[in-house]
Order: sequence, then structure tokens, then C-alpha cells
Amino acid sequence: AHVAGYHGPDDKKPGWWEIMVGPGKGIDTNKYFVICSNFLGGCRGTTGPSSINPQTQKPYGLDFPIITIADMVNVQELLLGKLGIKEVLAVVGGSIGGMQVLQWAIEYPGFVKAAIPIATTTHLGAQSIAFDAVGRNAILADANFAGGEYTDEKGPDRGLAIARMIGHITYLSEQGMREKFGRKLRGAESYSYDFNSEFAVETYLDHQGQSFVERFDANSYLYITKAAGYFDLAKDYGTLTKAFANTKSRFLVIGFASDWLYPPAQSETMVNALVANGKDVSYCNIASPYGHDAFLLEPETLGSFISGFLDATHRPGV
Repeated sequence: AHVAGYHGPDDKKPGWWEIMVGPGKGIDTNKYFVICSNFLGGCRGTTGPSSINPQTQKPYGLDFPIITIADMVNVQELLLGKLGIKEVLAVVGGSIGGMQVLQWAIEYPGFVKAAIPIATTTHLGAQSIAFDAVGRNAILADANFAGGEYTDEKGPDRGLAIARMIGHITYLSEQGMREKFGRKLRGAESYSYDFNSEFAVETYLDHQGQSFVERFDANSYLYITKAAGYFDLAKDYGTLTKAFANTKSRFLVIGFASDWLYPPAQSETMVNALVANGKDVSYCNIASPYGHDAFLLEPETLGSFISGFLDATHRPGV
């Protein structure tokens, strides 16, 4: 969950949102104190299926309870309570983080002055659920999954890598893939006529899958994608309009034109529900070739919208 900068001398890369968080950036740490916690069910600090069950002294595995986006937010609220924080200027997040932003604004309306959900949705559609289901099945079908009781030395690495490869296809746009890869071959001028990875896009997916295995837990992948599938604000609150009825936050909703995982139409549905409640909402649909991943790759455009909105929210009387 380390969001920006280098945590220690052995870090090979800065935090995951380095382009957006830091001095003079979209979320300017010269102005704002930033808290970013690993979410419930993950494998980077907060309790998840790889954590040790005190009753068995073994990892929870599939004994870990099914969780929801609301559970993740409730744990974050407990963290802020422990830190003595009674209000935040803003909650900001993209993708599943954006779902948590919406849940924050709904469940803790007096806590959040501004909500900035980015590249997200109020519910997963059938297509998104289907992609996640295929990813989970790749993990479950791996012979090394062992009912979720695998070890670090022998885990469902192939299944997890395939799940990540599937996910990465949904994060990129057709335009982005065409411009970045096309039909280019990797390190060759002609076809090898075998089943090895030879197209540039194939080797890219191989790399993404393998690097993910080295830093993530397969059980966490199961739990987190399932939590995303259960997220449905209209179902939970009766209608989407009712879901936002008691919110008090200012909203900046941001989508990306080439995002086909959570397309702009889903952001617009969210905005319409907020407008129906008379809420203070701004909406940006950003042109970008990067698809769903644009929130990780568009520092200038995205940063300018976020910084302007935060500064306006921070003004006295707003």
C-alpha cells in the first residue's frame, strides 16, 4: 500500500501512485497529509488470508471470511479512529479504490469533505464479473492451489499469473494495445512456428503475470475480486439515488474515454444519481489511450483536475 516515494533503502521502485502523490503533484504533500493503507483481505500488511490465524498458528487460507467493500472501509475508519482523526479533507481512489471512496461517502457522510472516485463504478457488470470469474478459476484449477493451503515454496503460481494476464487485458484499451504492441515480434524477425511466446503482447503478458506472482497472494486475489463482484450500491440501498441521498461530500467523478472495464457511461450514471439528489458534483471524462490503467498513467491531466478540486475544497467556507 506504499503510495509514493521509497519506503526503505532496498526498494527497487517508488510507491504505486508516485506520479500523483508528492511535493507539487496532483495530491501535493506540501499541502496535505496522505494516508494510504493496505485494504482488508490483501497481503501487504492489513489482515488477509495469508495472515496467521491465532487459533491454528497457520495462515487463514480459505478459512478467512468472505469480505465486502464495506468491510474494507469499516476497517479504514477504525484505523483513522485509532489515529485520532475525526474528519478528512478527501478520500481519493481509482478502480476498486474508487468503490471504497463511494462507500466512504455513503457510510460516513460527516467524515469525508470531498470524494474523488476515479475509473470506477457503482456495480460490476456481467462482463467484469465474467473476467474475474475466469481469473479465479485459473487459480482454483492450479494443482498447487491445495484448497488454499499452499506454501510460499509451492503455490498456484501459474494460475495466479494467468489471472493477472487476463486482468491486464481488461486494463488496456484496444488503441493502446495496437499502438504499443501491434503485431510486433519480440527479439525476432520471423515466426518461430511453435507455442512459445513470440508476439510482443504475449511476452508483455508473461512479464505481468510473473512479476505479480512475486508480490501477491493467490488467496487474496480470490477474496478481493469476489468483494468487487458483491459491490452493488443500488442493490444495497434500494436504488442508486437512495444510496447517495444522505451524502454530504463534494464529488469529483473522473472517468476515461477508453476505459472499457468501467466505461464512462457508468460514471455518468453515478453522476446522474448525485445530481438527482442535488449534490455538489463535478464530472470529468478524460480522453486517453490507456484504458482503465489511465489513472496510473495520466499525471498531468488527472493531476490538474485533482489538485484544483482539492484546493477549492480546502478554501474556507467551502
